[in-house]
Amino acid sequence: MPAYNSVFNADPSPRLIGNFPLLPLRTKIRGPTYPLPFPDPPLPVNESPDPDSESYDILDETLALFRANTFFRNFEIQGPADRLLVYGIWVISDYLGRIKPHYGVREATKEVNNAALDVNFALPGDPGWPLNQMYEPPRDRQDAEVLRQYMSQVRQELAQRLLARVYDDETEDKPSKWWLSFTKRKFMGKGL
Repeated sequence: MPAYNSVFNADPSPRLIGNFPLLPLRTKIRGPTYPLPFPDPPLPVNESPDPDSESYDILDETLALFRANTFFRNFEIQGPADRLLVYGIWVISDYLGRIKPHYGVREATKEVNNAALDVNFALPGDPGWPLNQMYEPPRDRQDAEVLRQYMSQVRQELAQRLLARVYDDETEDKPSKWWLSFTKRKFMGKGL
């Protein structure tokens, strides 16, 4: 059985830096991509819009496919959106590894937001990037800066959405055991 690929591979021509796509996101965080509209009526923070909605973005899909795709050691890239899906799964794995079972919402938010706001992360083409053979580096310094801004925007938005799902029960100040059970799993045997 193959891993789940992104439905956003069907987008006709996304903006690419190297071969990393800059897809639109449903976010209030500033970045180089244009924001998608928020659903009307508004949804709870821990839910995603329907995949047919114009508000559905690649980060909703990444969160939905994370648990299923982490079981796969091989992943066939079928389009540019799959590269962003792989990166998002690595970021979620990194964040879940930072949340300890005894952390309350405040400690987890502090830990995950510190990781999300850190701007010293590897880009495709850097020696610290996990799969340089699958990703092309940016052409020049300006493209590298735009890609860093976009990846930072993705990291911050994923942090907010993941924390809303991990701590979705308002009555308890404990993380969901169903999410934390994936802390030790490495997607494709790699991590950030």
